[in-house]
Amino acid sequence: MVHLKYLIIGGGMTADSAVQGIRKVDPAGTIGIISAEKDNPYNRPPLSKGLWKGKPLDSIWRKTEGPGIKLLKGYTVEKIDPVNRQVVDNANRRFAYERLLLATGGSPRKLPFGGDDIIYFRTLEDYRKLRALSEKAERFAVIGGGFIGSEIAAALAMNKKEVTMIFPEAGIGDRVFPRSLSEFLNNYYREKGVRVLAGDSITGFEKKGDSFALRTTQGQEIFVEGVVAGLGIEPNIGLATQSGINVGNGIPVDEYLCTSQPDIFAAGDVAEFYNPALDRSIRVEHEDNANMMGLAAGLNMAGKFEPYHHLPYFYSDLFELGYEAVGMLDSRLEIRAEWITPNLKGEIHYLENNRIRGVLLWNLWDKIEDARKLISQGKI
Repeated sequence: MVHLKYLIIGGGMTADSAVQGIRKVDPAGTIGIISAEKDNPYNRPPLSKGLWKGKPLDSIWRKTEGPGIKLLKGYTVEKIDPVNRQVVDNANRRFAYERLLLATGGSPRKLPFGGDDIIYFRTLEDYRKLRALSEKAERFAVIGGGFIGSEIAAALAMNKKEVTMIFPEAGIGDRVFPRSLSEFLNNYYREKGVRVLAGDSITGFEKKGDSFALRTTQGQEIFVEGVVAGLGIEPNIGLATQSGINVGNGIPVDEYLCTSQPDIFAAGDVAEFYNPALDRSIRVEHEDNANMMGLAAGLNMAGKFEPYHHLPYFYSDLFELGYEAVGMLDSRLEIRAEWITPNLKGEIHYLENNRIRGVLLWNLWDKIEDARKLISQGKI
């Protein structure tokens, strides 16, 4: 049996940030990381952004290695025994821990057809697969008009590929953006050469040699050499459920990121936490939360115990457009836009019960802290 002071399940940005947090308090305690991925921890956003604009692959790596750190890649944990503070991996190895962090992230939602022929874009391996395919193929279908779908469609189009987007909503980012902005994006993408099939869904999927024939509910036929899907993720709560940890929309944690089991913490995409500024529990699937929450988890695992009250932000690049956002962005809320240039530059507020709950900074930069203050104060 391997004995570790700290054990982290998951090898992403949250795990790496937790290591940094631990090392700020405990420079010598042994740390183990069990990761299903075969790569070292890396920054995820460049997979759908910078790497398609010429950023070198070597720029994404996190510096996780160090004395007393054991990184086990390509393995999964099969069982957690909270009573004896042990875990067992899929190689039947047993690890004893003093403090455990669940940084298990999420798994892509999948369609009932297509199998491995569809790239559900999330990991570095997915990027490698799509990038290699883009070197020889010209036509791609992107299923989904949300965060990942809009970024991948833009990335492929900027690399001179023929792209067709298919999604059931009325516009790109329809669940997040005001309807007028969402519909503007449909036309904006079309001007960039992307075929946008809004309000449509795939009903038929047939492989023909190295190509695919797709059929839609509106009778469209699409012939492509590559199919990518971005349909969101489901939090990986299986281990928590099996080990008796309370689960909900993810794994609920207290303000110190502790789960319902002693000395087991959770952070990142999988963790559901109370945010004072919003006065509700949230689960956030973006880089800022992975970094800040992972760091906080590491500090707390090592005994510092500081509450996590951070309100995370997120950002995206869509061709020449870009945005930063913080708080709740939900197109069902009351929305008030303050445009400098309609649909090209402005600030959008999302209101609930006459309080600002979210701020979208569309082509406006360096205003995240101001946006956080607006949400904390709730001022209109």
